[in-house]
Amino acid sequence: MQPKVFLLLTGDELLSGDIVDSNSAMLADQLATLGLRPGKKVTVGDALEDLVSEMDALSAAADVLIVNGGLGPTEDDKTAQALAEVLGVELEENPVALAQIEQWCTQRNYPMNPANQKQALLPKGVNIIENTRGSAPGFYCEHNQCLMFFTPGVPHELKAMTELAILPAIQQQFTTIEPHSTKRLQVFGMGESSLQLKLRKHITDWPEDVELGFRAASAQVEVKLTARTQAAENKLDDLAQRVKQVLGAHVIGDGSVQLAQLLVEQLASRQQTITTAESCTGGLIASRITAIAGSSAVFGAGFVTYSNDMKQQMIGVQGSTLDKHGAVSEAVVVEMARGALTNSNSDWAVAVSGIAGPGGGSDDKPVGTVWLAWGRADTSANTSKLKTVKLFLPFERKRFQHFVAHAALDLIRREVLGIDEKPNYFP
Repeated sequence: MQPKVFLLLTGDELLSGDIVDSNSAMLADQLATLGLRPGKKVTVGDALEDLVSEMDALSAAADVLIVNGGLGPTEDDKTAQALAEVLGVELEENPVALAQIEQWCTQRNYPMNPANQKQALLPKGVNIIENTRGSAPGFYCEHNQCLMFFTPGVPHELKAMTELAILPAIQQQFTTIEPHSTKRLQVFGMGESSLQLKLRKHITDWPEDVELGFRAASAQVEVKLTARTQAAENKLDDLAQRVKQVLGAHVIGDGSVQLAQLLVEQLASRQQTITTAESCTGGLIASRITAIAGSSAVFGAGFVTYSNDMKQQMIGVQGSTLDKHGAVSEAVVVEMARGALTNSNSDWAVAVSGIAGPGGGSDDKPVGTVWLAWGRADTSANTSKLKTVKLFLPFERKRFQHFVAHAALDLIRREVLGIDEKPNYFP
């Protein structure tokens, strides 16, 4: 029997839209490692009576309740007070919590103040969860035969607390949690609906005891194969291989690997380097690469040449080429890539120029048009071997830039690995 898990997210900022709730998604991911799935998520503001009402009601219906937010030092942080009312106990200064806060302040040479001390004022009898990343201790208790956890709203603090304390406590309390195993594949260039249709079409004997799931994250889509019995688990490796065969080069890799991460690893293993020449993406491609630890071994320079003048001055695009073809053209991205290769002395280059919108389009080059050039230097001939493609991506500006950056990384990945298969996003 799986325990019933509910989530309670608190804070006026969540209801007003000032902050987007990413914590519940993270909690769901963490719980999934135990084969658990939240059965309900409730969001409330900072009103004390609402917090009290929801805590009491949800704890009466759940086996596990994770409450997130409201543990900070300010007046609108009322989670501890609400729990005290639910339990019918007084708030008191918890010595374990106080010691953790004092240590946090001492390590940062930060003077303890009354606001910090408020975070140690907790309901009588609760157990403390160490916060290894911040000042607000977490805590837990039982009420209505429900195991209740109280966690800070800062995402990296919550993540550490969940991994180190909450998941182990749930496993210890609920020994009947059913075993499960999950295979994850990272895919780029196909949407969730296309993936599902393709897999169902080509794998018609999909086993009923293996759950197929999809999760869009960033520009990638994660394909999840989940087994909840030993018999189903024995089928996962073979099924994952069949999925890879169907999806081909759209599969980036296993687990949580990202495009930029894989590219950096592949280039480093070959002792090769890459440069970027970006217009419409404004440095996003370079940013993705340099976010990876160890990227300095493969990335020395990138060029953000947004204006035509900078395209000419920084990477040698010819004025006559711009005049004849326009900035968003095959000829220009080829010259951008060649100039970046020359100026950086890199092995590989990718260049992009497009119309992100919402304005700037024309009949022959509407908003969403982008040219990409990619390839490597040919040192023997002192030239370059470049490929090009024109894509039409009629997305809103941010999504357009995001997809183009990932497409650029994907095209270089395919080239480095010697993959000739045409991507699904090509015309």
